[in-house]
Amino acid sequence: MRILFNNFLLYFRYISVSLKSQMQYKVSFLLQVLGHLLGTVVEFFGIWALFSRFSSIGTWTLSEVALFYGMVNISFACADALGRGFDSFGQIIKNGDFDRLLLRPRTTVLQILGTEFTLKRIGRFSQGFVVICWSLSTLHISISLQTLWLLATSFIGAVALFVGIVIVQATLTFWTIESLEIMNILTYGGVETAQYPFAIYSKWFQRFFTYLIPLACVSYFPLLAVLQKQDTFFVPLWFCYISPLAGILFLIITLQLWKLGERYYCSTGS
Repeated sequence: MRILFNNFLLYFRYISVSLKSQMQYKVSFLLQVLGHLLGTVVEFFGIWALFSRFSSIGTWTLSEVALFYGMVNISFACADALGRGFDSFGQIIKNGDFDRLLLRPRTTVLQILGTEFTLKRIGRFSQGFVVICWSLSTLHISISLQTLWLLATSFIGAVALFVGIVIVQATLTFWTIESLEIMNILTYGGVETAQYPFAIYSKWFQRFFTYLIPLACVSYFPLLAVLQKQDTFFVPLWFCYISPLAGILFLIITLQLWKLGERYYCSTGS
C-alpha cells in the first residue's frame, strides 16, 4: 500500500512538472486549447448539418446522438492527455531513452505515463462536456444516482479503453521500432465510430467493437440505459450498468501485454 501511495505521489509530481513546462508559453498554450476547441466544434457542426437535412438517423435524434458524441469526446480527451507518453513511445525507443527508464527503480508504465500530461486537450473536453449538458437538458433526463453511475462508469471505462489501445500501440513498437499508424483506426477511428449509436452499423462491425475491442461496452450500452432505449440492442438493463468494466479489463490485459513486450526488448546499443 505504501509503494502504491508513493507511486501516486511521484506521478502527480511528474504531472506538476509537465504542467509547469506547458505553461511557460501561456499565449501558445491558449491558442492550442482554442484550436482543439474550434476543431471539435466544427465536427459537431457537421453532425448538426446532417440532422438538419435528414432530421433523424433511424430512430435516433440529434439530442440523443449528441450524448454519444459528448461522452466519447470527453473520454478520449482525458485518455489522450494521460497516454501521450505511450503515443510517442516510438521516438523513445529509437533514441535509446527506454534503457534509461529501465535503470530507474520505478515501473516503466508509471514513468511513461508521467512523460507528458497534455493539458491542451481541455479544449476538446470542454466542448464535449457542453454538448453532454445540452443533450441531457434537451432530453429532460433527470440527474439521478442511476444516471450518474452510468455516465461516470462510461467515462472511466472509455478512458481505460483508449489508454489500453495506445499501450498496445506502444507495445508493438518493441518489435516494429516505428509506431504503427494503423492503430489510429482504433483510437481516432474509434472516436468517430462511437459518436453515433452502434445500432446503425453492420452486425460484424458491432461484434468487432463489442467482443474484441469493447468500445460498445463503454460508450454505447450504458448510454442506452440513460436514454432508456436498451431494447434497441436487445440487452438486459443490468448489463448496461456493468458493461463499462470491460474497458478496465481491457486495460489490465494490455498492461500484461506491455510486460511481455518489455521482456523481449533489445537495446539500441546507442
